Amino acid sequence: MGNRKEVLIIIPAYNEEKTIVPVFEKLEQPEIAQIADVLVMNDASSDATNHVTKKRKHDVVTHVFNLGYGSGLQLGYKYAVRKDYRYVIQMDADGQHDVCNIPVIYKELTTPDSDGNFPDIVLGSRFVEGSTPFPVSAAKKFAFRLFRRMIKTATGQTVMDPTTGLQGLSWRAALFYSKFNHFDDRYPDANMIIQMILLGFRVKEVPAVMHVRTTGESMHSGLKPIVYMIRMFFSILATVFHIKVLKWDDCVRKEMDT
Repeated sequence: MGNRKEVLIIIPAYNEEKTIVPVFEKLEQPEIAQIADVLVMNDASSDATNHVTKKRKHDVVTHVFNLGYGSGLQLGYKYAVRKDYRYVIQMDADGQHDVCNIPVIYKELTTPDSDGNFPDIVLGSRFVEGSTPFPVSAAKKFAFRLFRRMIKTATGQTVMDPTTGLQGLSWRAALFYSKFNHFDDRYPDANMIIQMILLGFRVKEVPAVMHVRTTGESMHSGLKPIVYMIRMFFSILATVFHIKVLKWDDCVRKEMDT
């Protein structure tokens, strides 16, 4: 491998100058810094996100125009593959994802199951045993129940936190996501989990420590959760149709075998 470190931590950010510095301070602790590099995907922020990232000597890719959360992540995957990182861990810039989750996810990615298989995707979950309590609104509770049911129906697998942004990926999963038309560049959540399970990728949940955002504006504020839920519902249906009816999985497997 070309890198001394195995892990790339990808942090999508949009106007997060006030919240991202405390995240950096924790990521710069030796137990994290010795295994991981940090890449900030700055989505055309109008504040000093770019400046504070460079000041802390972390890598940053700044978009000229706002491309959205999913596009930032996919460009981060491309970066990770090109730089030959073995694992990717993605987390938010607003402090909701506690940095203490990083070693937990890394350990899970590098630990085989009883059959000797390693997970492709590790989800940091707010809603499994061992997770810290995390308050959610009635609308979000409804959305979580709906998405859990849809995932279970489509894949047979139970996923308790279908919208978590805290995830660890193997090189295999990051490579797949980095390719054109393999990743939702708008709202990659439950739809991507379903896609990956149906395509044979191994997805696992681990308990996570998360905090409520205390400053700035969430991308799910106001009426956005309702719009998001409607869009995600139809995106899940499209994903299942694409794979189960149009047999996209056959094409993907041929592509991965070549």
